[in-house]
Amino acid sequence: MSDSYSSAQDVAPSHNGYPLGSDASFGQPQVPTVPVIRKKLMGYVGFANLPNQVHRKSVRKGFQFTAMVVGESGLGKSTLINTLFNTTLYPPKVPLAPSEERPKTVAIESIGADIEENGVRLHLTVVDTPGFGDFVNNDDSWRPIVENIESRFDSYLEQENRVNRSKVVDNRIHACLYFIQPTGHSLKQLDIEVMRRLHTKVNLIPIIAKADTLTDEEILQFKQRVLSDIAYHNIQIFQAPTYENEDEETIAEAEEIASKIPFAVVGSDNFIQTADGRTVRGRAYPWGVVEVDNEDHCDFVKLRQMLVRTYMEELREYTNDVLYENWRTEKLLSMGVAQDSSVFKEINPAARLQEERVMHEAKLAKMEAEMKMVFQQKVQEKEAKLKQSEEELYARHKEMRDALEKQRADLEEKKRRLESGRPLTPEKGSTQRKKGFLRT
Repeated sequence: MSDSYSSAQDVAPSHNGYPLGSDASFGQPQVPTVPVIRKKLMGYVGFANLPNQVHRKSVRKGFQFTAMVVGESGLGKSTLINTLFNTTLYPPKVPLAPSEERPKTVAIESIGADIEENGVRLHLTVVDTPGFGDFVNNDDSWRPIVENIESRFDSYLEQENRVNRSKVVDNRIHACLYFIQPTGHSLKQLDIEVMRRLHTKVNLIPIIAKADTLTDEEILQFKQRVLSDIAYHNIQIFQAPTYENEDEETIAEAEEIASKIPFAVVGSDNFIQTADGRTVRGRAYPWGVVEVDNEDHCDFVKLRQMLVRTYMEELREYTNDVLYENWRTEKLLSMGVAQDSSVFKEINPAARLQEERVMHEAKLAKMEAEMKMVFQQKVQEKEAKLKQSEEELYARHKEMRDALEKQRADLEEKKRRLESGRPLTPEKGSTQRKKGFLRT
């Protein structure tokens, strides 16, 4: 005999502002809470093996991830990407000669590579923005970046609307690493404006570049100022999500990653021999060595943990379920495409029957009111006609009565004449004598 109990599907919201563990989309109605009956199995069934099936399918299919790096030149964007994925995506850059012509607009460059680790294949695309922030006038330097992000959304939307969607390529930006110059003061106006333009379209991850130029106290104060500017301007940055029923270690790890934002990093793909004989990736200075993979020296390990090792799939899901859906909704609404909000609404059958019954009763009441109105109108019209006919009959009756009275009076007059012996009409002779008398 299996035990059963009833519960409700409650989904805890994440730091990103949408319920993780469920499909979140902009503008759709909230699905009502549906009671779920949970039962204990009497034996092994096998659907617990589903995660393994998904794992095999994912490994066979491979993964795609697109990251964008935004920041001024010289902040180590290319070096950090090479360090993150432990491969040479960007070759060493050759500085331009003084006589060479400098670009006058922000360029968008994409570099793709297929990398593999322990049998898992990843198609990595890195979108660079050379020239950003390098001009005297940087008013519209954000425009090519936003246009590139939206063009990728347009391309994905066009693929979704195809008849054959067997080969849909996801080239949307899943994460944007925004490099902040280590001034030690606060965000520049250019940084604030660009981040305001980008935070609704990409997962924004702020990074303090070249953190080895600041002391620990300066880094802490600079992080606080950056977070204050971000909060004041209502800029949404990606936060490590949390789920239900997670163990304390995972929750503590997510809290530790969140405490490091914005990440103060040092990038280097050079291996250096330390004084104690270790070979590490880092940067050598006269006063010592800054180790990239040492958490006491910078936040590179936490950045890699969030971006690659722990939350890469969450970045992809949030891009698809929230950022892209919000943009898609606004795009279709601007094109005049509307949708009934009740299409995807989950309805209880009993509530649906009750709603239909109420609607039917309201329809009957409306029909009854209309019939009463029509009946009253016809009765009023009939009463008006009857009243008019009555008035006409009364007038005719009065006319006939007056005529009869007149005839009766004439007859009475004639009767009196007869009884008195007077002729009813004057005699002709008297009239002739009067005429003759008048002639003489």
